[in-house]
Amino acid sequence: METLLVTGGAGFIGANFVLQAVADGLRVVNLDKLTYAGNLDTLASLQASDRHLFAHGDIGNRALVAGLLAEHRPQAIVNFAAESHVDRSIDGPAAFIETNVVGTLGLLECARDYWYDLDSQAREAFRFLHVSTDEVYGSLGTEGQFTETTPYAPNSPYSASKAASDHLVRAFHHTYGLPTLTTNCSNNYGPYQFPEKLIPLVIQKALAGEQVPVYGDGLNVRDWVHVSDHCSAIRRVLEAGRVGETYNVGGNAERENLMVVKTICALLDARRQLANGRPRESLISFVRDRPGHDRRYAIDAGKLKRELGWVPRQTFESGMAHTVDWYLANQLWVQRVLDGSYRMERLGS
Repeated sequence: METLLVTGGAGFIGANFVLQAVADGLRVVNLDKLTYAGNLDTLASLQASDRHLFAHGDIGNRALVAGLLAEHRPQAIVNFAAESHVDRSIDGPAAFIETNVVGTLGLLECARDYWYDLDSQAREAFRFLHVSTDEVYGSLGTEGQFTETTPYAPNSPYSASKAASDHLVRAFHHTYGLPTLTTNCSNNYGPYQFPEKLIPLVIQKALAGEQVPVYGDGLNVRDWVHVSDHCSAIRRVLEAGRVGETYNVGGNAERENLMVVKTICALLDARRQLANGRPRESLISFVRDRPGHDRRYAIDAGKLKRELGWVPRQTFESGMAHTVDWYLANQLWVQRVLDGSYRMERLGS
């Protein structure tokens, strides 16, 4: 593949994917609406690159999407575009339905029409890869893992909207033959993550010596995967995944939220002591839990390993150390984000 149309490529995961793809020699047409979490600062290193074209717009704008496809003739579409924060979906679900469901439908229809018009060789090679979440599967008890055959049971407006988009992708493959692929991934962390999310929020709060808020009892469990590993998994699925299939992506790193927070505090203490000499773990403050907070997620990524040979390169320990070091070295990027409308409220994980 030489050219990709990447949607949502100025967001956290999408931008990391774009940076990696361009570094590997691919040409990327990057379509992003630039809502609050979209950030062109993340892509500043690509300003002079002729392998990156940024287009400002909505995946629901069918004329725009059709025009980009006709002009640039990509061999694949990778769809990251989504409203993605659970707490924001609780406060305002309509935006999540508009982008994640209606927008995905528009993108799929444009992709189908473009694919229909390709010659037979190009049609055979074309792929539509939809990036989704493990939250569509609902919540687990103390045992077990999500597999690709786990029944969907979304528990928030966000996860319900992503489940709907997953079903649309499946339907377009089975109804129209569109060569689709879907990935469902566990919690991501790493460079360039918007600081409303748990890990960058804790880093900033603890670095400043402020109270570090933790929802409920802090014992909710997530499987964490470094964003670079997620991006490499997507590339591998794009290259060799079986058309029409779903692949779960996980980091083999289940951790309670409280343990994640304590790990960050210890890493920061080892790098920069507080002026008063107190350990940052003393800053932890338990706050009222959010509505419908899923207790545990855990991903079985065995299919991805068996079929495509993918395994994560980062352990939780190496990935967290890398992430803390990146945020310490890139406080200007963080401050430019905080100069906008977000003021580091605790909005979830």
